[in-house]
Formats: sequence, structure tokens, C-alpha cells
Amino acid sequence: MKSVQLPLDDQVIQELRAGDEVLLSGTIYSARDQAHKRLCSLLEKGEELPVDLKGQTVFYMGPAPTPPGRVIGSCGPTTSYRMDPFAPMLLDYGLKGMIGKGARDKSVLDAIARNQGVYFYAYGGCGALYAEKIKSNQVAAFEDLGPEAIYKLEVEEFPVVVASDCHGGNLYA
Repeated sequence: MKSVQLPLDDQVIQELRAGDEVLLSGTIYSARDQAHKRLCSLLEKGEELPVDLKGQTVFYMGPAPTPPGRVIGSCGPTTSYRMDPFAPMLLDYGLKGMIGKGARDKSVLDAIARNQGVYFYAYGGCGALYAEKIKSNQVAAFEDLGPEAIYKLEVEEFPVVVASDCHGGNLYA
């Protein structure tokens, strides 16, 4: 098991290989379909993003309501292919990591290799475990999207597996 401090840097990314079990600690951002669509629309217009995702990691998170006294409700990964139309543009912009579940399109795998990125698999059915690993949670952008807003999450020992590395390794192949 490798411990990785976020944000990711190129040296760490170079060392990661498909199949590596990793514990992530630091800042990640949640973003799903609607947030991705808005981010890419802003980039296409040449506008600034409300959150600087350069060097950052995005979690395709499906949240449940937050119970009283908790930082966040159960929050497992959502299916990644829904973000495939947007991921190459965000990787070209400077995004370094993505966390979700399921195989990715060839265009995403090519963008991961081209931009020295990484795609992590998060365990489905482990939303309660992931909620325990999130130490803080705040809206970072697009609050009007509710659960699909971008949230800034501070995580500690967040368990994932490298699904696709920057060398072409791919657990789904």
C-alpha cells in the first residue's frame, strides 16, 4: 500500500502503476456531469475556472444527505464514463488525477498518457468508509447544482487503486 500526499506531482505519478493500492491524503474536489459540462464550457470560452484544477484530483462522487453532526454523508464513486466527453479537455488544462469507477474511453486514456495523469478506481459499495476518510467538506463552485456542485474535500488515507497510469497500464484492458 502506497501513501500519496495530494496534490499530485509528476514524480509521484511516474511511480504509480496500474494495480497499485494507494492511500490518498490531502485535497480532492468532487465534480460530476453538470459541473464538468460547465467547466469545459468556460474553458471553451477562454474564461477562468471558479476552481483552479491544475495539478488537482477530482472525485466523481455520488453523495447522500449529510446526517447531523457529520462532515458528509455516504459518498461512493459514480460511473466515470459519463465524464469521458469532458475529461480530455480538463486533463489538457492541467487536471492530474481522477477517482471513479469503471473503464474509460480511449480518448481519456490517451489524455492521461499525454498529460502525465492518473485514474484511480474507488471501491463501489464503500460510501460509508469513504465518508469516514473525509475530514472537511465545503462548496467550492456551482452551489446552485446542489449535490452536483464542486466540493473541496480534505481526505485522510482515502483508499483507491490505480486503474490507469500514465505509462499505458490499464486494469480494465
